[in-house]
Amino acid sequence: MQRVAIGFGLASVAGVLLGVIVGQSRWAMRGLDPLFQILRTVPPLAWLPISLAAFRDSYPSAIFVIFITSIWPIIINTAVGVRNIPQDYRNVAAVLRLNQFEFFWKIMIPSAAPYIFTGLRIGVGLSWLAIVAAEMLTGGVGIGFFIWDAWNSSRLSDIFVALAYIGVTGFVLDRIVAAIGSIATRGAQAS
Repeated sequence: MQRVAIGFGLASVAGVLLGVIVGQSRWAMRGLDPLFQILRTVPPLAWLPISLAAFRDSYPSAIFVIFITSIWPIIINTAVGVRNIPQDYRNVAAVLRLNQFEFFWKIMIPSAAPYIFTGLRIGVGLSWLAIVAAEMLTGGVGIGFFIWDAWNSSRLSDIFVALAYIGVTGFVLDRIVAAIGSIATRGAQAS
């Protein structure tokens, strides 16, 4: 859970910031969206050898795999949310002469929040998926290693228990992010 928290936390911050930047520029959106679409389809396990070669340790490698797997839906959804800020809101900001900082906190974030939290919900699910897969290959600790070890020891009942644990934990993580999103957006949903 610690690796998921670190990797997903980093992806959340970086993804929202990049999504805001990309969402504000039509040219950035057009230029970077194909790259995001390509990178988001790379499976988590395909990133593992690269991260192991770069970090030479399984702990930071697992965090990187979580980060790189979960950042794409956060960037994409945030950018879409920023692009979909109603023109009326932008006009009000111009009339009130809001500076960029005020526009960001009073208009952009509240307007894009439903999209941001949709991306975060997808991202947390992918984070959980990525850590289980990474732990199967890196070994040593974690639920992924537990499943692989149970398979190698022919303990199928342990695998079923682990699958139930994975499903329940993934559901709980999703509900936590959804609850935070509901509070932050006052129940508004992305369309």
